[in-house]
Amino acid sequence: MSKRDPMTWMLAEAVETLTRAERMHRQFFSLQRPEAKNEPAWEPPVDVLETENEILVFVALPGVDPEMVEASIENGVLIVSGRRVVPPQLRNAVIHHLELPQGRFERRIQLPAGRYAVRQFVANGCLVFSLTKAG
Repeated sequence: MSKRDPMTWMLAEAVETLTRAERMHRQFFSLQRPEAKNEPAWEPPVDVLETENEILVFVALPGVDPEMVEASIENGVLIVSGRRVVPPQLRNAVIHHLELPQGRFERRIQLPAGRYAVRQFVANGCLVFSLTKAG
């Protein structure tokens, strides 16, 4: 086929775009460098919803024990941090595909001004922070 064939050109462009996207994904979720031990390696995705009475923050943390997650509010920012590690029974396994990021994570979520009573629970694979608005 000629290089000027539109189908070949479009397919080549699509493959190049997918390759760039995968490279960016690997770069974004890459493990931290040894010299940056205290720096987070990745940020979990979040949804933040506000109702009349509360703010709900859903943090997607598949494979992370909720007991191992630290959370605090500092200067109006909810800081959620912890570590996702490969389970011990899988450490010697042959990995065929690995998409979930590993290592230390941290996410900072700016909250609307106010005072909150905080409660956390797990729902549908997410760690949920319910911040009830106080007076």
